[in-house]
Amino acid sequence: MTRIIHGIDVGGTKIELVSHDEDLTPLHRRRIDTPTQGIQEFIEAVVGLVEEADDCVGAATAVGVGIPGFVDPRTGCHVSANIPALRGHRVARMLQASLKQPVNVANDCHCFALSEANGGAAARFDSMFGLVIGTGAAGGYCVNGRLLKGRNGALGETGHTPISAAVLQGHGLPIFECACGQRGCLERYVSGSGLRAIYTHLSDSQLDGQGIMALACAGDSAARQALAVHLDILASSLASLVLHLDPGAIVLGGGLSKLSHLYEELPEQVTRHLVRGLISPPILPPAFGDAGGTRGAAVLALSLLRAEDARAC
Repeated sequence: MTRIIHGIDVGGTKIELVSHDEDLTPLHRRRIDTPTQGIQEFIEAVVGLVEEADDCVGAATAVGVGIPGFVDPRTGCHVSANIPALRGHRVARMLQASLKQPVNVANDCHCFALSEANGGAAARFDSMFGLVIGTGAAGGYCVNGRLLKGRNGALGETGHTPISAAVLQGHGLPIFECACGQRGCLERYVSGSGLRAIYTHLSDSQLDGQGIMALACAGDSAARQALAVHLDILASSLASLVLHLDPGAIVLGGGLSKLSHLYEELPEQVTRHLVRGLISPPILPPAFGDAGGTRGAAVLALSLLRAEDARAC
């Protein structure tokens, strides 16, 4: 009998559920807007998605949920810069109580990395880092297909590491405030909003990443400079990542992962920032694109089933 797994990807603007079988074949998909009123509305929205999916494809054996942020190990409460309604609540415990099914909750970018490490772009590598650069910037680190979370469960929160003042001054950029409460965080420069902020600082105009790319291709000097600055800051941060974790591959996700010049130019730029004799790992586009979050959440749920199967043997 086929067991059903629901993978849920929670974002700042949308919640998506995809039901899978044990081979991770998609069976059902549903997307709704992320509730903004409070934690109870959020829980009810997730429960509604699961109940609808259960009616469509059968009751799930397990549910995986990817959520931005991490859990404070001292309080068990969620910490999230992107979804204020979740802050200060024990979200995983509330979902478990409301769904009455086995639930595994992890950081959404961790889920992206899990997906790409298991049958995705980095499947052939012993280790990988999956970096999502979209609304924010964060990632996950997998070794032999298994996610490493770290003591605080925050391994991969690279978007909230500070950029050195020297790098910002070298590009003539101000130190931007970050929603996490710090200043000069990497996320404020390499995310989609970061690229827009760089372009606005250079041109006094506002465009999204694709628009900036189009202008750059047409020869616009401010757009070309914005892309060059963004590329250099991203390359510098990835070089630091290589020195700390030395992954076999880096897979990019999120909206900016669609910018083709990143794959053409980043490896050389990362190597330029490294100690002489070291080279950049392969930098790859995602195999599953926008589906990576829900698929990774399904991998997360599948780990619950396999653990139960192992205990039963």
